[in-house]
Amino acid sequence: MCLIALAWRCHPRFDAVLVTNRDEFHGRATAPAQRHAGVPPIFGGQDLEKGGSWLLASTEGRFAAVTNVRVGGAPEDAPRSRGALVDDFVRSSLPVSDYLDALAPIASEFGRFNVLLCAEGELHYAGNHPAFRRQALAPGLHVVSNGDLDAPWPKTQRLRAALAPWLADADSLAAEPQFTALWTALADRDRAADAELPDTGVGLALERLLSSPFIVGEAYGTRASSLLLVSRGQARLLERRFGAHGAALGDSDLRFAWPDR
Repeated sequence: MCLIALAWRCHPRFDAVLVTNRDEFHGRATAPAQRHAGVPPIFGGQDLEKGGSWLLASTEGRFAAVTNVRVGGAPEDAPRSRGALVDDFVRSSLPVSDYLDALAPIASEFGRFNVLLCAEGELHYAGNHPAFRRQALAPGLHVVSNGDLDAPWPKTQRLRAALAPWLADADSLAAEPQFTALWTALADRDRAADAELPDTGVGLALERLLSSPFIVGEAYGTRASSLLLVSRGQARLLERRFGAHGAALGDSDLRFAWPDR
């Protein structure tokens, strides 16, 4: 997953509204968002190559989402997949702080990551590049792509700018709110101006390709756009899936219980 905007405890109805795009090679085998086998019930997609995920939530009031950190074009040789963190955390019963205590000494074993972890009404961020760091997140809007948390990349700023007015719109309080503005922001294919591009060491041509919120390509691009909405008593996960050149492949709409606290 390469782009996340998260509204945390700044809406009268939803404790969390997570809006995200996952970018990946189109040839990488992936399962759509669905209920996973086992207890507690867990919902989200799955990376069938490494077995982890980019976004999962459980009926125990836990969710996790991850992005990679882009540093040049060299492949990573980390022994453990960053997606395993998402799966492991959501299945864990540890408080977030305890989980991060256990993660700290082994964080370098995972591919470069940014991860958002929520449990028991707490939201934390952690990353492992260039070294392990962590912080509890205050209520408000947070964004992350393939750099630092809340770094003002063009694509993160665009998604933040779309989520803020949606939160303020009276329709967001409706029993069945409309998500058109959020889907439109996630589907934005406009590339950033060269002067606004970050320099992550991959060269100008690739920086341009990766600068739009929705990435279109034959071999690599946006594979899924997702919304996760959490309120007291219920959560909802919506996913739209895409193939090469942005071709629509299907969608999921999952509703499940969430702790009422």
